[in-house]
Amino acid sequence: MNRTERLLNLLKILRGYRYPVSGERLAERLNISIRTLYRDIATLQTMGAEIKGEAGVGYVLKPTFFLPPIMFTQIEIQALLLGTQWVSQFGDAPLSKGAGDALNKIIDVLPATIKNSINSFALRVGPPASEAMVNEDLSVLREAIANQKKIYIVYKSEDGKKSQRTVWPFTIGYFTDGRILVAWREKENDYRHFKTNRIISLKVLDQHYPRSKDSLFREWQTLQLRKHSLKHK
Repeated sequence: MNRTERLLNLLKILRGYRYPVSGERLAERLNISIRTLYRDIATLQTMGAEIKGEAGVGYVLKPTFFLPPIMFTQIEIQALLLGTQWVSQFGDAPLSKGAGDALNKIIDVLPATIKNSINSFALRVGPPASEAMVNEDLSVLREAIANQKKIYIVYKSEDGKKSQRTVWPFTIGYFTDGRILVAWREKENDYRHFKTNRIISLKVLDQHYPRSKDSLFREWQTLQLRKHSLKHK
């Protein structure tokens, strides 16, 4: 087992313990000396892993989002860079900032050889269609979906007509030219797609909708696939 594999195995073992585990036990599981274990723990700590503890007491890995660069191949890093660039450009404001911060963290922990070659990947994401997309904030809507809460919206259709309705939001589609909320219309008993930039106002109601968002999504997806199949027959 080389050192890279050993460090990954050490992380994997630590993730399996909720409470401090002794250095002797860790060294035994990895079939290494206790001194080598201490060096490996110090290495992981310098790479950002929040391993708490000390010799004679035990060690525990805090449940953080630590991702060592040794876990990624070059093509995986390219995929991550392209993906975070896309969200940075086409996500709403909080997601865009989160993607930018995540991208900087990924770049910061990359090995120097890969970090220096990032520009040579030649992977770029174009700008969004409008400035309004950049400034849109859908965090309240995402939270309503996460909590499976009904929402009351005032919506303006393409011809300028306004309508009010209570809907059950369960997913948001992010596209290069806009975002689409998919929801179940409570009064009409059907699914509807709403362009988020046409939602004039939104209020999260203190009511959970009676079905899970996952079951709504699966049913909606089945209907969409059926429509697509009939359209192309």
